[in-house]
Amino acid sequence: MENPLMHKENLLHETEKVELKKSTAELKEAIISISAILNKHNKGVLYFGVKNDGTVIGQDVSESTLRGISQAIASHIEAKIYPEITKEIIDGKECVKVQFSGDEIPYFANGKPYIRVADEDKLMSVNELKKLILKTANYLWESRLSDKKFNDINKEALQQFIQRANEAKRINFKFTTVEDVLAKLHLIKSDKLLRAAEVLFCNDNTVEVQAAVFAGTDKLTFLDIKQFKGNLLSLKEQSENYIKEHINWRANLTPAGREEIPEIPLRAIEEAIVNSLCHRDYSIQKSNEIAFYSDRIEMFNPGQFPENKEPEDYIKGKGESILRNPLIANTLYLSKDIEKWGSGIKRIYDECKGAGVKVVFEKESTGFKVIFYRPVDFVAGGVNEGLNEGLNEGLKSLLKVIGENPGIK
Repeated sequence: MENPLMHKENLLHETEKVELKKSTAELKEAIISISAILNKHNKGVLYFGVKNDGTVIGQDVSESTLRGISQAIASHIEAKIYPEITKEIIDGKECVKVQFSGDEIPYFANGKPYIRVADEDKLMSVNELKKLILKTANYLWESRLSDKKFNDINKEALQQFIQRANEAKRINFKFTTVEDVLAKLHLIKSDKLLRAAEVLFCNDNTVEVQAAVFAGTDKLTFLDIKQFKGNLLSLKEQSENYIKEHINWRANLTPAGREEIPEIPLRAIEEAIVNSLCHRDYSIQKSNEIAFYSDRIEMFNPGQFPENKEPEDYIKGKGESILRNPLIANTLYLSKDIEKWGSGIKRIYDECKGAGVKVVFEKESTGFKVIFYRPVDFVAGGVNEGLNEGLNEGLKSLLKVIGENPGIK
């Protein structure tokens, strides 16, 4: 197949998605470039008959030439791809264009994994390959088809979401039917639910939050334990309520009335919860966790922090937004559950700094943790003054006994 003349400015420079080869004599190197580009961008284009500086030199192109390229790609690249290979006339010279795409990452050229870096093809280390596989598995997870049906969607939760998104002025359509609304939210493919829709709006899914209150600074003795299940928006609400119930509160009496102040800023808590649910790795069958200790509150999610990034970058407002679950994140953005991409850590830090609360962000091998350190003077004041109204009845009674008997051990 022969296409008309193409313009130089649309072609003649190498990028992370474009590779140029002088001729099919470089077919072996071309196969490596194709696999490297696929592993980085899922799609790209390669030309034979063009030098890497953009000079068009052309080459003889026959049906045999095109067939040979196709056979070489089929024989030496795994997983299989089905590129479009055509003859092109560029600056009056015959060239070959190879248009390719694929989403079955990782791809191997002659049994080896490569990754595109600028306009070069880099052989991946074992660790880099492992990270690519994990990253790809998670990225595809939310965009794959779900086994759930439309009648599994919590219609009321979806209606409430649409109402809040309209109030936030981030959508301009009303609720009609479940199918219609989910299609507008890009949560349907081939008339079937995506897994992102399952997580967001199905009560019956694999996601859960484990929450517990421990007596001391370790997990030896627990005072309360809960397990929350449901759609993501329900998990967010259940988690927020649990924390509000178990944190310490102080009451300030002002001329305007009684003001209740939590030991940890509620906005920081809410931001940490939604971030932990939005950015977790859903391909891993592990729960989100909320743990109360006597000196701190920890929130853990099974989602590793972006590679080569540090929490401090985001605290300074210099971190690039990297979305592990773009469909889920975009949906939460529409309802203002997420205010701005890439700003969550800074918002948590700023809220805590303003309240004099120490917060630490920890990268772990299995996920990410936010740690709020409980103000000692705040906790003591709450006990002595009997203002710990968020505690359950058993803990209230225990604190009352301690307050009435200061010497008790």
